[in-house]
Amino acid sequence: MIIAMLLAAAPVATAVDAERAFAADARRLGQWTAFRKWADPGAVMFTPQAAWAQRFLRGRKNPPRSVEWWPEQSFVSCDGRTAVNTGPWRLASATGYFTTLWIRGARGWRWSVDGGDEGARATTIPPRLTVRRAACTNRALRLKQIEAAYRAPINRANPPGDTGYNQSADGTLLYQWKVAPDGARQQQAKLWTGRRFELVLDQRVAVPPKQ
Repeated sequence: MIIAMLLAAAPVATAVDAERAFAADARRLGQWTAFRKWADPGAVMFTPQAAWAQRFLRGRKNPPRSVEWWPEQSFVSCDGRTAVNTGPWRLASATGYFTTLWIRGARGWRWSVDGGDEGARATTIPPRLTVRRAACTNRALRLKQIEAAYRAPINRANPPGDTGYNQSADGTLLYQWKVAPDGARQQQAKLWTGRRFELVLDQRVAVPPKQ
């Protein structure tokens, strides 16, 4: 309890700080209360199809025990205002991984896209955290490559559809997701190296079992 209170009171300077504060709030306030608190108004989550998070979470009662999670990797834009965090989660005997897109705006850090899958093995707390930041150089070349890669029509402005695309304000971090009609999903993140965009995250979620 003391650790959770300290984490909640700690400065939220980075997306990793935000992730940890979010997880602490889930334990302290309740799982869905924390999800609502930290979600951007236009946030998207997967159920398994894409859904508006605030609409999905509205009125949802907290479970008796919150899922626990912690970041192991954070991919950050050059300007430090956008990041993709990923790491393990666990609840009783179930384990898996999460991936969350974070954006820092006027209200501070808020998550914009959240998804994950079951089956991955949770590691010991605390994990070894890896943070990787995009390069800041060659802006003209970066913008040219973005335009070439995303010239095809894509659902940029109105998720949740079948696809969603986000990029950091400085264009050094790209994030894209796609959901198939059967619920299978792919999530990708790319970081600018100074010469090209490197694929740093490529997660594929299988078709969920029928209930």
